[in-house]
Amino acid sequence: MNGLIVYFIFGIFSFIVTFFFTKILVPRLKRFNIVGRDVNKPDRPEVAEMGGIAIVAGFTAGVLLAIFFNTFFDFDFNLVHVLAAVITIHSLALIGIVDDLLDVPQYAKAFLPLFAAVPLIAVSAVGSTEMVIPFIGNIDFGIIYVIVLVPIGVAVASNLSNMFAGFNGLEAGMGSVMFAVMAFIAIAHGSAEMAILFVPILGSLLAFLFFNWYPAKVFPGDVGNLTIGAILASGVIIGNMETAGAILMIPYVADFFIKAYKKFPSSKWWGEYRMGKLYALEGRIRGLAQLAMKVFRGISEVNLVLFFIGIEVIIGIVVLALYL
Repeated sequence: MNGLIVYFIFGIFSFIVTFFFTKILVPRLKRFNIVGRDVNKPDRPEVAEMGGIAIVAGFTAGVLLAIFFNTFFDFDFNLVHVLAAVITIHSLALIGIVDDLLDVPQYAKAFLPLFAAVPLIAVSAVGSTEMVIPFIGNIDFGIIYVIVLVPIGVAVASNLSNMFAGFNGLEAGMGSVMFAVMAFIAIAHGSAEMAILFVPILGSLLAFLFFNWYPAKVFPGDVGNLTIGAILASGVIIGNMETAGAILMIPYVADFFIKAYKKFPSSKWWGEYRMGKLYALEGRIRGLAQLAMKVFRGISEVNLVLFFIGIEVIIGIVVLALYL
């Protein structure tokens, strides 16, 4: 069977599962009062939280379908590497669920992903310890790659994707661009293991975007945000494309440094709504989103999200130019 058709099937299957799972999930989340306030709206409406469960479900369905094809239709890929990635990803999703329900302390969220990376550490220990860096070539980090770079990569990516969030369509929109770029690179390079992770999550995020776009009916929650970073990190690690993943996360890194400089504010990261536009609350910059509000002297939430998606598209084009 043609490889592109198979990947298309995986993506469509994930899309369908996430779409219908979200439709079923949203009213049930509201029924059990699992909701959050949309602080960027004038009336601060309650919106269903933890919708990322549907993202995880759709992603998992796509990967399971790939394993089914591997078993019965001779669709060849390294099953051990994919399963190691899936265990890491589901471990981060579980951390996200616990955090959404019980509010895990920030220091715990920073360190727990290190332990979630153990399956990837195991497969990395018997695989390549090299990283491909554009314009430089392959660099072998040896044991440092296994015991330091892999767990830190998972922890950093998952936490960064969880930190730069909170606006309708931002997480799913930027994530869709990232995974579209990485899926294209994976297929072009013949890395089935990367494609089996990136194509299903792309389908899942596109389906979730129907419900998460302005005005959002559901938020991904930490379970969704942590999963996005975990999938990106896991995929580039098993596919030896770590630098590509790092470049795609430049906006997230910029947001991290601004928030680190402001000592990681836990509140007032949102915008002040005035006449259809968002302005930096109290005129202060506490993150990358508020910096954009300041630069544009007020911007609607839709345009703010489109702006960052556009930045991600530009970065994605650069990554495609470097890796194709």
